Amino acid sequence: MTALISGASRGIGAACARALSAEGHRVVINYNKNRKPAEDLALELAGLAVMADVSDPRAVKDMFSLAGDVDILVVNAGIAMQKLFTDTTYEDWRRVFAVNVDGAYNLIAAALPHMIHEKYGRIVIVSSMWGLRGASCEVAYSASKAALIGLTKALAKELGPSNITVNCVCPGVIDTDMNSGLTPDALSSLIDDTPLCRLGAPEDVAHAVAFLCSDKASFITGQTLPIDGGFST
Repeated sequence: MTALISGASRGIGAACARALSAEGHRVVINYNKNRKPAEDLALELAGLAVMADVSDPRAVKDMFSLAGDVDILVVNAGIAMQKLFTDTTYEDWRRVFAVNVDGAYNLIAAALPHMIHEKYGRIVIVSSMWGLRGASCEVAYSASKAALIGLTKALAKELGPSNITVNCVCPGVIDTDMNSGLTPDALSSLIDDTPLCRLGAPEDVAHAVAFLCSDKASFITGQTLPIDGGFST
């Protein structure tokens, strides 16, 4: 089977690509700007690296034409933004939603015709613990990630009769480039608020994603799984 992972040149996406490749799937590694890491990963996994801005429906359509039929879709590409709501412009807001939410729509819309025809599919959407809890100075990001949780629950009901599962994972503080801009004090505070007292690794998320994409999870759909060391408990 073919698995397409958006935003897979690094971090959680790259870990998901490795985990799904280890399960025997052909992997398609989507990237937007990080061409060299994506191509290196594709070479490592005997997969395919394809550039596309997921917020652009035409670019996503072209990517699927190159990828071929996709049986497993991991919606991972996303951007973050730290700003007071009063400093967030409409353009800021729209950019976050264009990538995080519209991007999910574009990817799923492109993947579904094959999945529905085959009466089989696995869709895993990467949200965030902030989609569950909300974060000060990250209103746009939190709102976009909360939207993905609602999308998961509703779409799972719609696609269940076609034997397509839709689930969502909500990573906590993961050791990725997205969190590299946090100050040491902010990072320490987040770790202190995490019952397991450590940062998560991209592989922690990838293992859960691979499980949800497997036949072992064939009776699990519409679920939201925090992977946050107990932060949202």
